[in-house]
Amino acid sequence: MVDKHKKWANIYLVFVFILMYAPIFYLIFYSFNKGDYMAGFAGFSWRHYIDMFADARLMQMLVNTFIVALLSALIATLIGLFGAIGIYNTKQASTKNVLLSLNNVLMVSPDVIIGASFLIFFTMIGLKLGFGSVVLAHIAFSIPIVVLMVLPRLNEMNPALIDAARDLGANSYQVLSRVVLPYAWPGILSGFFMAITYSLDDFAVTFFVTGNGFSTLSVEIYSRARQGIDLSINAMATLMFLLSLVLVIIYYFISNYSAANSKKKKGNRVVVH
Repeated sequence: MVDKHKKWANIYLVFVFILMYAPIFYLIFYSFNKGDYMAGFAGFSWRHYIDMFADARLMQMLVNTFIVALLSALIATLIGLFGAIGIYNTKQASTKNVLLSLNNVLMVSPDVIIGASFLIFFTMIGLKLGFGSVVLAHIAFSIPIVVLMVLPRLNEMNPALIDAARDLGANSYQVLSRVVLPYAWPGILSGFFMAITYSLDDFAVTFFVTGNGFSTLSVEIYSRARQGIDLSINAMATLMFLLSLVLVIIYYFISNYSAANSKKKKGNRVVVH
């Protein structure tokens, strides 16, 4: 009976993966189409990739997208890290729950509402829409992601480690750099990569806060899709998918390396005692 349930669970899992990845592979397949449409495959060709790299505007949008993603992810990771530490150090449960609830507001709010709110806010303070407004918006919605990635790692940490470090004469900076940060490193790394992924993927918020003269790839693809099908967009989407896959693989190896080092250190402590 258990084997039967396991079999159906595996079938369901395969079905879900097919449902998720079939449109992506369909898009990738037609990026190599010799023809101009996705109505039929006319033969294998690289011409849409050549057209993509020859399109200066599309390349500029790609550069803009990665600059925004890396910059916003870096700043959001720093802010989110100290936010998570602040929530972790909060003693009162009610205050901690309030802080967590406030942190999660941007996670549960619709993107359209968030984008419209940022648009109104930036207009009220007189901030010109463009690179700065997009980066600020991406930082804002990435911070809760980082907090949610880092906080569980901090909660897993034994408070006795911090107490022991202070008993040995460590100051606040040394406790942070030699105890807290090394322990929370996998969560920090996860938050950074998730922030990059969310930024690369975002359309709704960016659409509201971008201005004339600056745009990201998602907004550019949307604008071009309204004018008709262009398979160079398929080629760009394929490139983005592969880059995202590379990021996931890098994160996987770094996480495994961190976990292996952590186990090794624990084993060495046992041997010493």
